[in-house]
Amino acid sequence: MQTAIETESSGNGVLSGWTTRRWLRTGVATTLAVLAVLGSLGGWAMWRTSQITSELVDRRSPALIEAMRVEQALVNQETGIRGYGLSGRTDFLQPYARGVSDEKTALRLLRPLVTDERAAADLAEVERLADIWQRRFARPISEASPDEAVKLATRRAAEGKSSFDVLRRAMARQQDHLQSERSAATRTLRRAETLRNWMFAVIAVVIVLVAVLVSEGLRRGVTRPLTRLGSAAREVAQGRFERSLPGTGPADLRQLASDTEAMRQRLVRELKFSEQARGLLDEQAEDLRRSNTELEQFAYVASHDLQEPLRKVSSFTQLLQRRYGGQLDDKADQYIAFAVDGANRMQTLINDLLAFSRVGRVHNDHQTVDLESVLGKVLDDLSVTIEETGAEITHDPLPTVVGDATQLGMLWQNLLSNAIKFRSPDRPPRVRVGAACDGGVWTFSVTDNGIGIGPEFHDKVFVLFQRLHTKDAYPGTGIGLAMCKKVVEFHGGTIGIDAGHTTGTRVVFTLPATGSASEAPRREVQP
Repeated sequence: MQTAIETESSGNGVLSGWTTRRWLRTGVATTLAVLAVLGSLGGWAMWRTSQITSELVDRRSPALIEAMRVEQALVNQETGIRGYGLSGRTDFLQPYARGVSDEKTALRLLRPLVTDERAAADLAEVERLADIWQRRFARPISEASPDEAVKLATRRAAEGKSSFDVLRRAMARQQDHLQSERSAATRTLRRAETLRNWMFAVIAVVIVLVAVLVSEGLRRGVTRPLTRLGSAAREVAQGRFERSLPGTGPADLRQLASDTEAMRQRLVRELKFSEQARGLLDEQAEDLRRSNTELEQFAYVASHDLQEPLRKVSSFTQLLQRRYGGQLDDKADQYIAFAVDGANRMQTLINDLLAFSRVGRVHNDHQTVDLESVLGKVLDDLSVTIEETGAEITHDPLPTVVGDATQLGMLWQNLLSNAIKFRSPDRPPRVRVGAACDGGVWTFSVTDNGIGIGPEFHDKVFVLFQRLHTKDAYPGTGIGLAMCKKVVEFHGGTIGIDAGHTTGTRVVFTLPATGSASEAPRREVQP
């Protein structure tokens, strides 16, 4: 893998196009191949050592031991025969008998162990010479009577000694050959063990080297590029958007870096555009705030400035009407009445405009407000109108919210006044105030059974000075619902006409809940 990184750095077009997966596959395949070869060599070394050990333990050493037992058995036979031949005592035949038995046992074990030609020849020579010695000397003496045995041993002593010496030399040669083979097998075993140890040492070194190369390759090809890319990405996330994202390592990591860099550049462009747009919006918002402030100040000042001359006009027109009413012709009386009515309507309009301009500017004391109490005061103020019209007003338990009590009172005042004013001529007004909380927002509704509002006017009625009827049919200035909209939006809510309600009108508005709304018992207010 390290070689791969170096090759990539040198600009090799083929290798530089390799992905991380391909490098890993190639690296893993190469590593497995190397480990398989080394494992095969290690297994062969273990098998070779085990084979030589088995040869030494199972054949060479036992063969030498059994050959020495054969010699020992023949020596015991020779000692017993010689003692019996010299003394004639039969107790010397016991070592001879044991020697014969031990010889047969040792030969039976030795024959399968001598598989090579020289060892087999040595064993055959020993068996042949032993058979000659036993046939010519040992068995005749062991089978003879004591007296005959002494005579026979004396007569054949030289022959027996010469025959056994030849046998002894044959056994010595056999043992020398077996010892030589055992020593050679021991040396071969040592060499095999040395080779095995070196083989495993090489395997260990190669495994460590492969591990180091894999670790270094992963560090250079994967870890280091990812670390650089991650560090650069964190710097970009912290606000250094001009920081470029480097792309090194395999092809897929470079592609990832390239895609991330493209995303960074797009974010930089979008951020620059957003900054410009936000700057424009801030400028426009500042212009709107300044314009609204100026308009509110203008409305307030204009309302105050118009109060005094309007009071003079109204006073003098009323004075003119009282002093000269009925003294002039009908046209003059009509003109004077028009002037008085216009002055009064202008006075009402200026007062309403002054109240509208004060919303959010003069009355801006947000605190906990009990809507039950606010509604109760409004109903007390409207008690005369309720009694005259025969209106019936009921309401759900109302919560406690955070807001300005004066503005919320104006809200209830306008909504209930409209519900009573725009009543149906053929039935007394019935008004229902509803309240429900859903997801941290209170939804209120004011439902009446009046003349209703056409769907095409649902948005128009909340515009300042918009009237749907003439002043002769329904008095007013067209500011009431506009003021309601301003109060509700000032408190963070929304207001509108329920299009699904057909009998009469239902005005729905929302206010944020305080989180611990207190509900008063249900009560009904009737005329």
